[in-house]
Amino acid sequence: MSRRAEPHGSSRFARTVVRLRFLIVFGWIAAAVASVLWLPRLEEARGDALGSLVPNDAPAYRAQLRSAELFPFPVLSNTMVVQRNPDGLSPAAQARVVQRAVAVARGQYPDLLSVPFAIPLTNTRGVVPGSREAGTTAVTYLFFEPGLGLQARDRLAHWFTDRPARGWQPEDGLAGVTGVVPARVEQGRLIRDAIPLVEAATVLLILLIIGLTFRALAAPLLTLVGVGISFVVSIGVLAAVGRRLGIAVASELEPIVLVLLLGIVTDYSIFYLSGVQHRLVAGDGRLSATLRASGQVTPIVLTAGLIVAAGTASLLAAQLEFFRVFGPGLAFTVLVGLAVSVTFVPAALAVFGGAAFWPRRPAPAPTGHRGEERTALVARLTRSRFLSALLVLLVGAALLLAARPVSDLELGVDAISSLPAGSEPAEAAEAAAEGFAPGVLSPTLLLVEQAGIDGLQRELAGFQRLLERQPGVAGVIGPATLPAAVPRGVAVSATGAAARFVVFLDSDPLGPEARADLAALRDRAPRLLERAGLAPTTVAFAGNTALADETIAVILEDLGRIALAALAVNVVLLALFLRSLLAPLYLLATSVLALGAALGLTALVFQEALGHEQLTYYVPFMAAVLLVSLGSDYNVFLVGRIWQETKRRPFGEAIAVAVPDAARAINIAGLALALSFGLLALVPLGAFREFAFAMLVGVLIEAFLVRTWLVPALLAVAGRSSAWPGRLPRLRRRTAPARS
Repeated sequence: MSRRAEPHGSSRFARTVVRLRFLIVFGWIAAAVASVLWLPRLEEARGDALGSLVPNDAPAYRAQLRSAELFPFPVLSNTMVVQRNPDGLSPAAQARVVQRAVAVARGQYPDLLSVPFAIPLTNTRGVVPGSREAGTTAVTYLFFEPGLGLQARDRLAHWFTDRPARGWQPEDGLAGVTGVVPARVEQGRLIRDAIPLVEAATVLLILLIIGLTFRALAAPLLTLVGVGISFVVSIGVLAAVGRRLGIAVASELEPIVLVLLLGIVTDYSIFYLSGVQHRLVAGDGRLSATLRASGQVTPIVLTAGLIVAAGTASLLAAQLEFFRVFGPGLAFTVLVGLAVSVTFVPAALAVFGGAAFWPRRPAPAPTGHRGEERTALVARLTRSRFLSALLVLLVGAALLLAARPVSDLELGVDAISSLPAGSEPAEAAEAAAEGFAPGVLSPTLLLVEQAGIDGLQRELAGFQRLLERQPGVAGVIGPATLPAAVPRGVAVSATGAAARFVVFLDSDPLGPEARADLAALRDRAPRLLERAGLAPTTVAFAGNTALADETIAVILEDLGRIALAALAVNVVLLALFLRSLLAPLYLLATSVLALGAALGLTALVFQEALGHEQLTYYVPFMAAVLLVSLGSDYNVFLVGRIWQETKRRPFGEAIAVAVPDAARAINIAGLALALSFGLLALVPLGAFREFAFAMLVGVLIEAFLVRTWLVPALLAVAGRSSAWPGRLPRLRRRTAPARS
């Protein structure tokens, strides 16, 4: 096509894409094939246990390291084998528990040499004070050589339970392997098993939504190819970078990448498909239609995609490695999807033209359906500032009401409790909690340092008794529990300057009740030590309960930084696109309102209606970053269309003309995006179902309430001042504005 023949409104970028259309299409397909053949899979860069989920400089970590310096062996383990017989474990069965642990320590199992020792514990009366039963349950804590990965530890634990050489008998009541490590392995397995189902469901979703929207089969197939290319390329590169840099990639990333790519590539494809269809209907040829549509859509899509990518990258402001890896991973995913959307999709449309809408020829969208009637009503309402102001008040009040339960939101580190009831770690954990107390799954270590503490046996025993009487404490193992013949290095260090106590809490050790009990115990510990006659130089707590508590505290500290970074990025990019400072501020305010409503409804459903103690700690933060960024995504499309109309008509008429078409596209794209995230509920983990609900509700609120009703009403109330400090062209009102 010659330069003279190029249609007005096309951009240099659009012309380049159209000219190189065959090279671009085959180039992306080749990149996808190369990613599958030569780049690693995401599993090769996955993380381990709670390692990336907690701050590396947490006091609980430091306490655990200090304990390792003072004592020859640890007492905290994230992997354990549980046995339980409600009618009672026989003396022979209890003896075998000890024999297996001794055999491990002596290296008598050649296949378990990477397990240097094991600690057996039975709920024989008096051994663990506070046990709910007596003589029914045994727990064997397994300890591994440093550097062993999560999968290896889980595999060794199962070797311990399924090899005949261990002498397992039916009367031993083997319940299974549990703990944070087996729970994380099980979570990864459930995610991997669910991904094919999520993929199949998303494919059907694309076929259904885009197929019905354009009444075509080829259009959704083109979009599916774009999603597939984006997915395999981004996953392959993420795995390669993670493996090369030694960065642990969370197993939760893959399904979220899938639905995020599905959502944004589908959204942007809808914008391109709509533009090309409109131009084909107007009589443009294949290349001309693609040039015109790309020239109009690409700047909007580029801005929107960059906002989402920059918003997710704002998680770099967090302290936790989990967020610092998750954020850039999602940002890179969005950039890949954006690159595919602005190159592959228009190039493919330039290649196929009207065939992309097969089996129907491009035709105007049907009119008169409820969606258009609704957006037309919005357009009429926004002609009146009074009605617009009333609409703002009503919608704003509804969003604030929905957001009210956010004040009751409880965050937690979810591991075993998020698993489905039939999983082995969940069943074994329940058996251990019934026989002992829930805290046996993850005891808390209390470390006391004081010179000459080895000569204060009576004081140490008194302190242990005080600990046992504290609220939330089911039992304590320490110097007063162990026989006098036990050598130094078990409860009192060989240096004689430190003592340690193992505290079992009476509630889920990663739940909010246990964290509150531990926080209270931490506050009371100095007074309890003083009452016992001890004057320690150091008192420290270690264990997963302490780590969870410190993680939540760090997350709350991160909240301000992440929110400031995300909002700043969105304001800057919206301001650059709209050339305004006022409009981005109130547009982001509407996104924050929508976010509050989504999180409030999530808290209401999961904590109030379903009785969950807490939401997984990363769910509200990931939902917040994505919803605010995706809200700005739709802001760009809606307000960008209104700004374009102001070049041809007065501001009020621009709103009335632009809103129906823009809102219809946003409604379709929002429905696709919301349902995409909703499909994450197919992963049978509590965290995914919470996240799926929050994103589903949040995107629906954004697309069908905020962008369709609230934002047009706000623009009508603010009027031309929305462009401040910039200026919109002043055009006279026309009596019968023509639609463009």
